[in-house]
Amino acid sequence: MPKPVNPGSPVQPTRPKRSATAHPFDRELESYLQYLAAERRLAKNTLSSYQADLAAFFLYLYSKRIKTLTAIRTENLRGWLTYCHQQGITSRSNARRVSALRGFFKFLVGEGLLTTNPTDQIDLPKPGRPLPKVLSESEVALLLAAPAGNAPLALRNHAMLHLLYASGLRVSELVNLPLAAVNLTGGHLRIFGKGAKERLVPFGEQARERIETYLRQGRPQLLNKRRSVALFVTSRGQAMTRLRFWQIIQETVFTAGIAKQISPHTLRHSFATHLLAHGADLRAVQMMLGHADITTTQIYTHVDGERLKKIHRKFHPRG
Repeated sequence: MPKPVNPGSPVQPTRPKRSATAHPFDRELESYLQYLAAERRLAKNTLSSYQADLAAFFLYLYSKRIKTLTAIRTENLRGWLTYCHQQGITSRSNARRVSALRGFFKFLVGEGLLTTNPTDQIDLPKPGRPLPKVLSESEVALLLAAPAGNAPLALRNHAMLHLLYASGLRVSELVNLPLAAVNLTGGHLRIFGKGAKERLVPFGEQARERIETYLRQGRPQLLNKRRSVALFVTSRGQAMTRLRFWQIIQETVFTAGIAKQISPHTLRHSFATHLLAHGADLRAVQMMLGHADITTTQIYTHVDGERLKKIHRKFHPRG
């Protein structure tokens, strides 16, 4: 039976078992893990991750017939990262592997086992920003289909969905939108977004019609002679919450038969993507979204680029 671990002692890493097929670097790896546990006091899970990353690298070196520390070159590290990328390893995971290698070789230099660190010329892979999920225009049409009946809550939900897609608002901006911020005649909203920055956001005729119907038939019934400065109110006469609107989105998606997991932000992404797909100016979309930096808006051009690639692959005879 193994001896119990003293809670006050550093976490001990799992020692690699030496066998007939043990790699020549196992001894250095074991020493490094002992150092991380005793000196750096890293958590057990972190030690396991370092051990797995370094052991995988050593197996790669072994496959290249590199069996000594002094034979390792920067080119070997770059080759390893390329191999990882080809195996489908993400940039984020590769960045973690580079960090593990840097620490390991720095330790070896400090111990006098190496005179130079081959990771000095290796940059951390930049984790790619995931492309936002968007709805197709046909899916948006399903989502915005008119509800059955004229119940006040249905009119409110319908108006909110139309306005969100028509304006690209953040969900916090939508649920906190004051009645005074809506200019139905001019067809625009006055929004105070992140950093209390003011912007004017236009919305189209269809959204205006839904808002007018809600203001005429839905909102008065929900308020029941109570007063509220909020445009969209609950049956208790209070402003909508982000959680409740997220639930409304889920209910509507289910009813519409859309086979996607979406959030309120999906409509904001779809708003920007569809505008750019139809030729809108990138700077104008940036202003409507309230992005401080245009590089944030440029991600939507990548989304449309992915769509064009799919079309090319599907329809080009040599795609």
